[in-house]
Amino acid sequence: MDKMVITIARQYGSGGKTIGQMLAKDLGIKAYSREILKLASEDSGINETLFNQVDEKLKTTPLFRIMKKEYKGELIPPESEDFLSNQNLFNYQAKVIKDLAEEDSCVIIGRCADFVLKDRPNVIRVFIHASPEYCLKQAVERGAHIGKDVEKFIQQTDKYRGEYYHYYTGQVWNDARNYDLCLNSEKLGFEGCVEAIKAYMKIRKDVLEEK
Repeated sequence: MDKMVITIARQYGSGGKTIGQMLAKDLGIKAYSREILKLASEDSGINETLFNQVDEKLKTTPLFRIMKKEYKGELIPPESEDFLSNQNLFNYQAKVIKDLAEEDSCVIIGRCADFVLKDRPNVIRVFIHASPEYCLKQAVERGAHIGKDVEKFIQQTDKYRGEYYHYYTGQVWNDARNYDLCLNSEKLGFEGCVEAIKAYMKIRKDVLEEK
């Protein structure tokens, strides 16, 4: 199997995004995160601002925490009144994720990519986590949200990520069963996480080639 796609889900402050970018650079492939919103806008013709606004909109939706609109793979056509719905904005992000996975090896950070690509044998789904103390330390050292209660922000961000994941997948964001590899960046360090993912990739490639 020549092409491999690595998805990275991560706790805020665990360094998951940085690890994903380091991995992509090491492998000589592209990493995608919020770039997916721009690509989804170009694909759909929907203003990129709407893709950027949807997260904030969902945060203020009272039933968001208990509802779910599990992604099924369909796109809502432009003539429908639901074309600009939150669900369809996610549908287009998922379409872009699938297209990227089809085109070439890459790293995709966040955006429920692990769920969108869960049925593909050449996808490695990674979850990066660390202790609350480590995540807080990393966030402070990187100057995140100066002037705010950083600890509270981290808790709110992870809470929202969990709710967002459940809303679109019906599953629990930090459930290890949703991933192939769960890594503690506090214990391994960023470089160690990159090496662990690469080692796992080699094993998976060997297994796929034997089938």
